[in-house]
Parts: sequence; structure tokens; C-alpha cells
Amino acid sequence: MSGERGSTPRRVPCPSVDTLILRDDRFLEHDPGPGHPERRARLEAVYASLDAEPIAGTTSATPRAATREQLLAVHTAAHVAQVESSAGQAHTQLDADTAASAGSHQAALLAAGGAIQAVEAVLADQAQGAFVLCRPPGHHAEASGAMGFCLFNNAALAAEHAVRQLGCRRVLVVDPDVHHGNGTQHSFWERADVMYVSSHRFPYFPGTGASGEVGAGAGAGYTLNLPLPAGLGDADLVHLYRSCVSPVVRRFAPELIIVSAGFDTWHKDPLGDLALTEAGFAALFSIFRGWAEESCPRRMVALLEGGYALDGVVAGVRAGLSVMSAASPPALAVDGAVSDAARRVEREVRRALSPHWPCLAG
Repeated sequence: MSGERGSTPRRVPCPSVDTLILRDDRFLEHDPGPGHPERRARLEAVYASLDAEPIAGTTSATPRAATREQLLAVHTAAHVAQVESSAGQAHTQLDADTAASAGSHQAALLAAGGAIQAVEAVLADQAQGAFVLCRPPGHHAEASGAMGFCLFNNAALAAEHAVRQLGCRRVLVVDPDVHHGNGTQHSFWERADVMYVSSHRFPYFPGTGASGEVGAGAGAGYTLNLPLPAGLGDADLVHLYRSCVSPVVRRFAPELIIVSAGFDTWHKDPLGDLALTEAGFAALFSIFRGWAEESCPRRMVALLEGGYALDGVVAGVRAGLSVMSAASPPALAVDGAVSDAARRVEREVRRALSPHWPCLAG
């Protein structure tokens, strides 16, 4: 590729609309078992915060369930049947750390369907962005199986629907969760119509996401991984997204941006070992919204992934929604200097991607 891929669509004025929040108490019925970190309290805390202090410029709606046909666009029939068989069962172990309860199948259908519904809403200019506040999360789910707390891959299903059914030619999936989204990466590994960008702890679960993993075949260069050592904070992540990702995204010119919005990078998250604050979450969402303003105004969808400290997931959701619902994308700064460790990651990523994107050379 030349480094000048994509074209920017003409901006079309739209009537004023709110940011859409998709939420449902049926997401709380997914129970992976006693002591499991992906517990209902995560979403209860978010819902309680938004009910107590609503964010201006947002409107809530109920998600609809994904259809079997929509699930089969990404997942195998055997996997869809296995998750379906868990419906009404007290406990079904799907993976070493992934289990389903009686209400999990319905919750997973609503999470996947909500992701698809959100994409349809923003592409129809019915919302200024959308945030699906769902569980179970999705980015670890592979085509043929559940993994890492995830049943269906919500982000991959939404991106595939945008391409197959809604005519999108270029979709960006950006994944700032502390864990690499192996399932999403594998879904589009050999494709140039969906670009996958992930920042994550490395080496760490699930073991994928090295900087040299850049895609293959027609998709070579359309996977961009930022593997992070422990301890990096706001200034580091903002710098890496601006220096390594923004130049590529601007040339890719997405027609839709999907954010796998994990907040386990929070400085107090029990599973994370990174050091982001609410200011860092807001700054990252400001970068993502800035990309959307340049190439696909309003067409940004966020899907809740990880985040296991209740204050962290609340802070992340509120920061993301505040940026998405603002009249214009805020220019947000973060405190602190960029670390030497982050600059080493920058050099590593540039070496891996510059053969595909000359804008990263030098």
C-alpha cells in the first residue's frame, strides 16, 4: 500500500441528535459464577451513576437481540449452538475462565444485537455516536468458541454487519482494553476493509498482539498492535495513539469507527497493571472522536469490554460518553512526561508497520 489509502467522504449536514445509550437490565442476568471478576456489579455501578447524574446530550434505548443469521456472519454454527444450549441451565462451562448461566444466552444475544443496532443508528445519522453498555464482553470470542469471559464477538459482528449489510468499505475497530482482542484480530486478519488497532499489556493474556502481528495477504498492514509493558499511564498512551496510530487512521479514512471500550487500564484495576486515569480515558476518546470528525462525523460506536474496578469502569464510561456527546470534540491534555518505555514501543511499532504505511517511516 502507498500510505495514502482511502478517501474522505463528503460531509453532509445532519439535524441535531443525541448520543445513543443502549442498556438493559437483562445484561445483569449473565452470571459466570461466584467470585468471577466479570460480575453484574460492574454494570449496576455504571447504570446507577448515569441514573443519578445523567450526561447531557444522551438518550437511552433498549437493545434488540441479534438473529442467528447475524451471528453466523462471524461465528460457526457449532459455537452458536453451544451458547444457545446454555439457555436456562444453571451453569455451563464454555472455556477455562468463561461460563454461562440461565440468563447468559439472552444477555449475549442482546450484547451482539445492541452492537449491530448501534452501528445501524449512527450510519443512518439517527445518533451522534452510540455506546452499548452491555455484558458479557466480546473481543476474545473466536469464530468457533467462547474465551476470556466473552461469548459472542460484539465488535466483530458489528463491523461485519456494517460491511456486508450497510455498504461500508472501510471500518476501523480500535481496542484500548488492557487485554489483546485476539478474536477480533483473527476475524479480519486477511482483510483490508476492516482495520484492527489494539493497545494492550504484553506479554499478557491471551498471549497475542505482538507488534509484528500486522495481518496477512490482502490484510497485511491492516492490523496495528501497540504491545505495552506494565506501568504506562495517560501521557504514554496518548502519545502512542497520536504518533503511531493517527497517521495511519487518517490515510485509511474509516467510514465507521467501533471502539472496544475496555477500562481495565485504570490505575487501580485488579487485572490491569497500567496507570490510566479518567483524564486519560477522556483524552483517548477525544482522539477517537477526532478521527471520526475527519472522515465519518457522528459515526462512532463504543461497546463495553473489560474493566473490573467499579470506580474505573464508571469513570471510563462517563469520560467516553462526555466526549462523544459534546457539541464538538474537546481538545484534552494529560499530565506527565512520555516514558522511555513508551518511546521504545513507538520505535518497535514504526519498524513493524512502516513497510506497509510509509507515513510511519523515519
